[in-house]
Amino acid sequence: MERSAAVASTNTAQHARSSFTRLKNLLLGTALSLTLVFGFYYTTDTRSSLHEYLVIPLLRYVYPDAEDAHEFGNQALKFLGSFGLHPRERGDPDAKGDLAVEVFGQKLGNPIGTSAGIDKHCEIPDVLLLAGPAIVEIGGVTPQPQEGNPKPRVWRIKSQNALINRYGLNSEGADYIAMRLRQRLREYAYHMGLGIDQQAEQMILDGEAGVPPGSLHKRKLLAVQIAKNKWTKDEDIESVKKDYVYCTSLLGRYADIIVVNVSSPNTPGLRSLQKSEPLTDILEAVVGAARKVKRKTPVHVMVKVSPDEDSEEDVRGICDAVWDSGVDGVVVGNTTKKRPDPLPGYSIPEQEQRYLSEAGGYSGPSTFGRTVALVKRYRKVLDESSYIRADENSPPSSTTNAPSTQEPLGKPDPTSNSPSSESKDQDQPSIGSSIASSAKSLLLETHDETHPPITDSEVDASVSRDKENLKPQTPEEETESTSQPILRLPERINPFSSSFNTADEPSPSPASPTENPTASSSTDLPYPSIITSPPSPSSSSSDPPRRKVIFATGGITNGAQALQILDAGADISQVYTALVYGGIGTISKMKMEMRAELAAKAKAKGTAR
Repeated sequence: MERSAAVASTNTAQHARSSFTRLKNLLLGTALSLTLVFGFYYTTDTRSSLHEYLVIPLLRYVYPDAEDAHEFGNQALKFLGSFGLHPRERGDPDAKGDLAVEVFGQKLGNPIGTSAGIDKHCEIPDVLLLAGPAIVEIGGVTPQPQEGNPKPRVWRIKSQNALINRYGLNSEGADYIAMRLRQRLREYAYHMGLGIDQQAEQMILDGEAGVPPGSLHKRKLLAVQIAKNKWTKDEDIESVKKDYVYCTSLLGRYADIIVVNVSSPNTPGLRSLQKSEPLTDILEAVVGAARKVKRKTPVHVMVKVSPDEDSEEDVRGICDAVWDSGVDGVVVGNTTKKRPDPLPGYSIPEQEQRYLSEAGGYSGPSTFGRTVALVKRYRKVLDESSYIRADENSPPSSTTNAPSTQEPLGKPDPTSNSPSSESKDQDQPSIGSSIASSAKSLLLETHDETHPPITDSEVDASVSRDKENLKPQTPEEETESTSQPILRLPERINPFSSSFNTADEPSPSPASPTENPTASSSTDLPYPSIITSPPSPSSSSSDPPRRKVIFATGGITNGAQALQILDAGADISQVYTALVYGGIGTISKMKMEMRAELAAKAKAKGTAR
């Protein structure tokens, strides 16, 4: 009995230990699983401070050369992206529309974009798009592959959070990039259940998937920057045009925006193409090629200009070329050959002083003030040019309430008052009498040296003669004739039509994706409504020219500065160096700062009231 009791006691103890072990393993396994899940969501969330304070310093330590660090970072994001493990902005914070803007007829989730240079070879466009920006610009891309300048060609100025680079537009070539973009689009079509053939590709390009054909993401756009090869002679404008047209023909099919780079400081002679005449020729060729792209959705064209071409003559010449060529807008800013003063309170170490003496383009927070000033100037000159062209294209006004500086035609009455004073004492003339007066005035004016002017008496005699020869009207016909205009007018100006609007209240035209947003829609946005594509070939020449879009890049590092750029007249704030120093979470951080800034302003405004 004692032995049986001992055995039973031993079994009970072992069972208790086994239960405890199982419970312990369960708890440890659950904790490990939760840690892995939490760790995954934390490390792949762009709001995580891990990206700025661990990943970036670690990359700098392992890769002292800035270009090697950049290349490794892109390859790591590409690898993670292939398994869906890449960082992304979670929760779709742009869905509520508090930062929404409208560009080229597309409502975008926010006004932040990335500049070219982050993804030169179109390896991670989707990873970048999912990191929060509304616009991602890839490239620059040249027609033929080129190596760029010899290494080393990138230097960090860490005391200023700045960079100096002289990449020299290293590119894998337009054919290779177009192939990569086409493969990306066909894979998207396949996952959408449309197939993977040419027909499926064309359906996406024609907008049948409900997303922009470049970005393949709602409320986002993909821009592709193009440039000429360095061996193409700058003075041979026809060859230069062929370079840009070749890139546009291949890449425009898979892009929402083509950005024409004529401002890189690292390609000899490239900036000479910013002079008004050659720039107009190049841009006209690119616009023509973009309009020939085989797809229903439009390809928009912008030109990227240098911050160093900042004289009044330079700015006005570029703006004239923009208007004359029909491009949709300007990307203001690029790296600068100048070396700005250090940030206040920071000294530059001796080693970085040596880096500053290297040839190449400088980018960093010190350039922000110049960017703001340049955006204001471009917005001012572009808008002034718009008004001038609107005046040139608008027909002479013939409304009765428009002031006139001309003497009345026919026999003037010296006792009559001016139209403005006359309208105070008597009713305005009827629409019918206005038409009759205009017709009579036209007859009196229609003459030249071989045909003497027609006099009032001749007109009256002609009318009387015709009246005598007319068949008498029945009472019903006479009533109908007095209630209808002599000529059938278009509905928008027919006073007998139910849709007639006065000159002060124009009839709204149906909206289309490529037209400007209406005033009512723009009031829902925190920024001014932003203008769209160039007039289509079918547009009337009398239509007012559309306001040009401005993207701005240069020194923008936080949300407050992004708002300043928008207030200066830009439509999109683009970042480059800030992303290099702040990591993949930079865009999300900037947008949170913008929301906080806007909320503070709204609160202050409410308190002031």
